[in-house]
Amino acid sequence: MSQAASFWQKYGTLAQMAQASVALLGFMAILFQINEIRSNNRATSARQAFLGYTDLAFRNPKFSAPDYEAIKKGGRDQQVQYESFVSYFLYACEEALGAFSDRREWLASCDYDLKPHLPFLCEKNQAEPGYLATYSTVTQDWVKTSLKTASVAPPDCKLGKT
Repeated sequence: MSQAASFWQKYGTLAQMAQASVALLGFMAILFQINEIRSNNRATSARQAFLGYTDLAFRNPKFSAPDYEAIKKGGRDQQVQYESFVSYFLYACEEALGAFSDRREWLASCDYDLKPHLPFLCEKNQAEPGYLATYSTVTQDWVKTSLKTASVAPPDCKLGKT
């Protein structure tokens, strides 16, 4: 003499499964939002770093379009300022390329701005091999590839004909 199952007994499990599914979807939506926020923050940070570099380049045309031989003759202070300028540039490009790896225009912009600094980077890397190690492997590879492409190599570290 089995008694007929009540409505709750019949459909209660189904309701619990639906509730668990909705909770799982909500959790996945939260994870998606967190990922989007992280991505947007990285993009904003990269844009700010690159904008800071652009402002620095505007205020220091002697470093953004350098005559490296003149900078070397300009004394220690000018050399340190130029090294800091290049370091900031590499940092800004590292941030931009990390945040916008799928957008080729950022790499093209960084490539364009990197070329005049290759003689300095060649000499710096030759004198202090640990200098480039302060950047990510992606940035290190990018600089080394640019040095090869532009035929900039020790001992003279001059821009080649490309």
